[in-house]
Amino acid sequence: MFREMRKKEREILKDDIVKILDHENYGIFSVTGENGYAYGVPVNYVYLNEAIYFHCANVGFKIDSLRKNPKTSFTVVGSVQAVPEKFTTKYESVIAFGEAKEISGTEKIEVLKEFINKYSSDFNEEGMKYIERAHEVTNIVKIEIHYITGKARR
Repeated sequence: MFREMRKKEREILKDDIVKILDHENYGIFSVTGENGYAYGVPVNYVYLNEAIYFHCANVGFKIDSLRKNPKTSFTVVGSVQAVPEKFTTKYESVIAFGEAKEISGTEKIEVLKEFINKYSSDFNEEGMKYIERAHEVTNIVKIEIHYITGKARR
């Protein structure tokens, strides 16, 4: 179903993949747009219960595209360091493939709390109040991961 990594010696294991997903702040959410072109957009996200979540508006190109075709990829690039004298780069990255869907109910509240914990942990009380006010108009997308791979040159 998915191709094996060509440079297997650079493949990283699940523990390192999870560390990158937990540590980094932004990823690229990619879908096929209604015009047939690939569309990748940077979003902040949380990794929770072996799924990737991000928040967005209830309307727009991104949502229209995933509603037409929920198959997606999500890319996160971790640390990157140029090594100019060797004409190369040290890097780490993760690519997840899966299906995206909008969520609601208690799962949505749990994810919004995780966003507060990750991005605004010093403002937990204010964050909970914000969730109470904004959860109805905030859209959360869940990527159910079907295949995930990571790669690094360290």
